[in-house]
Amino acid sequence: MDKNSINNIFDKIRPEKLDDFIGQERIVNNLKVFIDSAKKRNKTIDHILISGPPGVGKTTLAKIIANEMSANFIATNAPALEKTGDLAAILTSLEPNTILFIDEIHRLKPVLEEMLYSAMEDFNIDIIIGQGAGAKTVKLNLNPFTLIGATTRPGMLTPPLLTRFGIDIRVDFYTHEEIEKIIIEKSKILNISIKKESIEEIAKRSRGTPRIVIKLLKRVWDFAVVSSKKVIDLEITKKALEQLGIDNEGLTVEDRRLLEIMLKNYHGGPVGLQTLAISLGESEDTIEDIYEPFLIRMGFIKKTSRGRVLTEKGYKFLGYKEGDTLFEN
Repeated sequence: MDKNSINNIFDKIRPEKLDDFIGQERIVNNLKVFIDSAKKRNKTIDHILISGPPGVGKTTLAKIIANEMSANFIATNAPALEKTGDLAAILTSLEPNTILFIDEIHRLKPVLEEMLYSAMEDFNIDIIIGQGAGAKTVKLNLNPFTLIGATTRPGMLTPPLLTRFGIDIRVDFYTHEEIEKIIIEKSKILNISIKKESIEEIAKRSRGTPRIVIKLLKRVWDFAVVSSKKVIDLEITKKALEQLGIDNEGLTVEDRRLLEIMLKNYHGGPVGLQTLAISLGESEDTIEDIYEPFLIRMGFIKKTSRGRVLTEKGYKFLGYKEGDTLFEN
């Protein structure tokens, strides 16, 4: 198989229509109604905020909405927009009924957020021309468009911006059954033969996240190919996941290290986010966006007003009892 053929196969992994999207049934059904209504009224669909943990399909849903609306899709992310001119250039170049997707919208600078208010509400923006006493404000009309914002932290968005999104979608972690369906579907697309026990094992360790399960499926496939196995069985699956450092609970080496640092360096907590980030050598955003959602969902840690603390389940996972006294390393 040549390189282009491989790339075409991997492109097909991402669903292009709502009917092909696995899981999040309530969200999918609601989106069908909103899209159908907009099309029948010959209007742009309302601005949409999609929130949820990393890897649960926020960008995929945005692209699907554009496909279903037969609209152009323009994507950017908030950190890439540094000046008002950057955002103004994008907004003024949008063709009618374009979908503008801004990832990490919670990281948008306040001055850019303020520009979005009139853009979203009235489809116009104010541009200042010149400097000092001779400066003038010019109002530029925009073509009707739909803004889709994606965020892992909806609580960081200001009320004025939140209220301008007509549709609020919160994508959650997927159920074990939904993850298994994703593995089966993607295996067919990639022409991978895989046994039922292997599907269950990969699903169990996927953290309820489509992006992770697809990555694990590909890596297990690598081990199977190198081992000259035509079918992914339980033996090669467990071997691959062990080599990747993914344990039976779906925790990575980094997850376990975080728990161990909380236990051994800070006696199980409470420990502040900044302190934990320095100890791990990771950014605070990485801890809050990547590690914490799953560890909290699994009941290993919890947030308190004083900081992060290990739970009884977290102590047990590490082989200790809550309250055990440990010397710092």
